[in-house]
Amino acid sequence: MDMVFFSSWESFLRTLIVGVLAYGVLVAFLRISGNRTLSKMNAFDLIVTVALGSTLATVLLSKDIALAEGALALALLISLQFVITWLSVRVSWVKRLITGEPLMLLYRGEYLTAALRQARVTKEEVRSAVRSSGIGQLSAVEAVVLETDGSLSVVRRDEEGDGSSLSGVRGPH
Repeated sequence: MDMVFFSSWESFLRTLIVGVLAYGVLVAFLRISGNRTLSKMNAFDLIVTVALGSTLATVLLSKDIALAEGALALALLISLQFVITWLSVRVSWVKRLITGEPLMLLYRGEYLTAALRQARVTKEEVRSAVRSSGIGQLSAVEAVVLETDGSLSVVRRDEEGDGSSLSGVRGPH
């Protein structure tokens, strides 16, 4: 029962030292790799961010993982993320594989039922996104798009607009 609240001063000190050093290593790696590493542009980015957090926690709390091994694991995740995003900007099939496509859920005030079903999004969630955008009625909406990062974007109807922001979105436009 003693181990539940405190195991030893040695373990406590190890967690403190490795925690500070691992955190410093992660921050340095992230600064080197650039802002894109922790962006949330798509599901792949979220996976990398969660994996980095999980790796940091494992390095902090597991006595079986040395700081050097943890630093290597962090560097490996960041490097793989860099390579994949670099490729996705240059190779279209990699981009499609990694990011998917945005999907239109509502167009000109009308729900796209098949798209809602495919995306597993309810009409209530679409209405919530519209309200969050400060729009009071669906007829004032040009489109609601499920983005590749899982967020819902609401595009207001504009008589003078050309709809260019909807280019590349799967839907009826």
